[in-house]
Amino acid sequence: MAKTQTLRTPARLRDRGLVPADSVGRLDEVAARYAVALPGPLAALVDRDDPQDPIARQFVPDARELEGQPHELADPIGDDAHSPVRGIVHRYPDRVLLKLTQICAVYCRFCFRREIVGKPGALDRAALEAALDYIRGHTEIWEVILSGGDPLVLSARRLREVMKALAAIDHVKIVRIHTRVPIADPVRITSDLVRAMKASGKATYVAVHVNHARELSPAARAACARMADAGMPLLGQSVLLSGVNDTPQAMRELMRALVECRIKPYYLHHADLAPGTSHLRTGIDTGRALMRDLRGRVSGLCQPAYVLDIPGGHGKSPIGPNYLEYAGSNGNAHYIVEDFNGRTHAYPPR
Repeated sequence: MAKTQTLRTPARLRDRGLVPADSVGRLDEVAARYAVALPGPLAALVDRDDPQDPIARQFVPDARELEGQPHELADPIGDDAHSPVRGIVHRYPDRVLLKLTQICAVYCRFCFRREIVGKPGALDRAALEAALDYIRGHTEIWEVILSGGDPLVLSARRLREVMKALAAIDHVKIVRIHTRVPIADPVRITSDLVRAMKASGKATYVAVHVNHARELSPAARAACARMADAGMPLLGQSVLLSGVNDTPQAMRELMRALVECRIKPYYLHHADLAPGTSHLRTGIDTGRALMRDLRGRVSGLCQPAYVLDIPGGHGKSPIGPNYLEYAGSNGNAHYIVEDFNGRTHAYPPR
């Protein structure tokens, strides 16, 4: 497997023409606080003639990341409040996150775990065994979600060991892998790694994080195809981001590109209140309008659920537009339902 060259400092980004020379000092301050890594495959997608390029906007550090807002939170979705043992987040009754590492192939500038990713913290054998013991001891756990960091930065050997351990837990039926690697470093998705991603006797799903259609380069599409061809259903996770996918055209292109790659759009996340990310967040009304635009104008396969992770660890809630209201009373009670063209229609209550 060829090793991907990754740009990890503002000076290297400057040398590649990705940031102005006079910005390096300020960006060094950003890099001292939040991890920076831009793999070659993603760097090659940046349009250097576009100061608002949607690829650069996601991955190239920005001095505005030093401008925190009072409502922003170091742990915006409340992982810590639901972490009974190191590496486990148990927020919902029937599923847990298993965070194997804090390292990623690329560091998104809007990451909700930006205060911890990029720092040492991979689970050692003792910590991993304690996390697995927690899963073994809680028979209500039906699904284990491998997260981090990015679990696919691990070697095939290490990942295979984890999958073998999960395969031996009878009450676990589903393993889901959340990853950016097929986009950030597609050559890592080798046949050996793909084989290691499967847990015998379990259904393995892969949630691929993609925010702009251009991220699905030919190499990224081939990496996704290797996983799909191996029988693993692919899901798409996207984050609504200002200047990246917050227009109807960009969102339609993204959702269609995902489906073309056999990736079913799953979640469109409203951007979390992570420190220094206000320049990348949109209003909720923007997201709801985009969801209305998708409905009826692109295939039903292209419809994600628009969700908000409630700060404080209270979980995800759907926040998409509502098309139904109740009207009238007694014998005249009925529903009013709105179609995708904005026209309303009466519908009986039962």
